[in-house]
Amino acid sequence: MSRYGLTDKRQILLVDMNSFYASVEQAQNPGWRGKPVVICGDPERRSGIVLAASREAKAFGIKTVDPVWEVRQKCPQAILVRPRMETYIEVSMHIMEIAKRFTPQVEVFSIDELFLDVTGTEKLWGGPWEVARKFRELVREETGVVCSVGISYNKLCAKVCCDTMAKKAPEGIHEWTSEHIEPEMHRLPVRELFGVGSRMEKHFHSRGLVTIGDLANYPLHLLKKRFGIVGEVYHLSANGIDYSPVTPNTFRQDMKGCGHMMTLPRDYESAEEVEVVLLELAEEVGRRLRRMRKRGRTINIMCGYKGFMGGFSRQWTMPDATYMTRDLYEAARKLFHQHWDGSPVRSIGVSVDNLVDDSVQQLDLFRDWERERRLAYTLDNLQDRFGKTAVMRAASLTSAGQALERAGKIGGHYK
Repeated sequence: MSRYGLTDKRQILLVDMNSFYASVEQAQNPGWRGKPVVICGDPERRSGIVLAASREAKAFGIKTVDPVWEVRQKCPQAILVRPRMETYIEVSMHIMEIAKRFTPQVEVFSIDELFLDVTGTEKLWGGPWEVARKFRELVREETGVVCSVGISYNKLCAKVCCDTMAKKAPEGIHEWTSEHIEPEMHRLPVRELFGVGSRMEKHFHSRGLVTIGDLANYPLHLLKKRFGIVGEVYHLSANGIDYSPVTPNTFRQDMKGCGHMMTLPRDYESAEEVEVVLLELAEEVGRRLRRMRKRGRTINIMCGYKGFMGGFSRQWTMPDATYMTRDLYEAARKLFHQHWDGSPVRSIGVSVDNLVDDSVQQLDLFRDWERERRLAYTLDNLQDRFGKTAVMRAASLTSAGQALERAGKIGGHYK
């Protein structure tokens, strides 16, 4: 038992598929095994960046988000592959089904990460290490993908254990009990604590907090004074405390909002060009809201500048909840013009939250909501049946438009 009275009653596994996209490509293309494989955007477009790199490619210093031109300099013999998102999703679903053979308590954390709660399954499988070994074996046999497994008494520690220890372990498995927190987790750089990004790392460094142990031992009242309730969360996390349960069907829960963001293929220097993309984003977000049978009141716009240097994120609460494209577009356009400083735009996003049911609608004597609603759903049905290019706005056919080029993709990447 630790100084906080922590016990090891729960047995949580965090499974991480190593270099997932690249592993899938190597598994399905045997000739690429043992070679540097890089999954990236279209090499001919400026938006081409690295999404994943095989272990062999990483040996050349290739990292996620490296531009394609840099990959070619670091490793001329690298095999550049466009992402096949549909295939990766299918493999991910297969791996999730393998996990459910061991326990129904499976939580999808991302396309290549899963949490499993195997507490109480000892009589079936013999313990967490046996589950981890058998799971890795089945995943390798059935999909060709190699995974690492972190084992601990809560989700946070299992995640950090996997990221910092299991991926380096010869067997690909590592376990932290409550007794391992001080000797192993506390010596790690503070950036390794889940939830600590580069900006927060700088804040901590400015206070002399270099390791997770430094953060764990920093006075709680000072953390709360500077960071509020978030400071207490960091304090608990640094001390290996996390009460969150493994939650199955995570993506089936009611969504609090929805949005869409894209990296542009070039720098957009005029407001007119950006407005075309804002219209497309508003169309996509409105379509998702209608599919959810929700309307949203608060609109958010995220704008990144050339070279990802600077930008802004702003929100505005509209008078009435809506899912109509024109309403979302006008709100996003207004926010953009209020805060844009004229810098070339490289990424842009629109999201909506503060949702209400579609059945809730403010009456408007000057607008035929029911007619607009029927038209919106009719257009959605046409695109569902015949594809997103069946009905498109004329603006999307201009040089600034992205909807036509992205119509055959999943999450902005080719199927």
